[in-house]
Amino acid sequence: MSSHYLEEDQEKRVVIVMTSGPSTAHRCATPFYLGALLSSMDAEVKIFCTMEAVKLMEKGVAENLAAMSGGKKIIDFIRDAKNAGVELYVCRPALPGYEIQESELIGEVDHVASAGDLADLILSVDRLLFF
Repeated sequence: MSSHYLEEDQEKRVVIVMTSGPSTAHRCATPFYLGALLSSMDAEVKIFCTMEAVKLMEKGVAENLAAMSGGKKIIDFIRDAKNAGVELYVCRPALPGYEIQESELIGEVDHVASAGDLADLILSVDRLLFF
């Protein structure tokens, strides 16, 4: 796919559903990196963190986690995505299972949302990616 693909087409909307968390740290950078890349190509990108991915949104977790030894911290990938225009969602129903309160979420989170919100996002986008 060429880098001008999105320019030739109408605006694209993408939802990335992220389930990977600290136990699979090697999988945690790519969704944010890809989200930042797609957003910089003028796509509207939303990342919905659910299951173990909600742990990445807890203060102190992403700041101390890297996808590979000595690599860039996950919080930096999150911030790059936010700076590119990506919206971050956290699944409200998953928070109690990980004993996380909304007040303990990082400032980069845009929305604490329900499963119904995720269903609405899925039905409204052009592309859906799972990580």
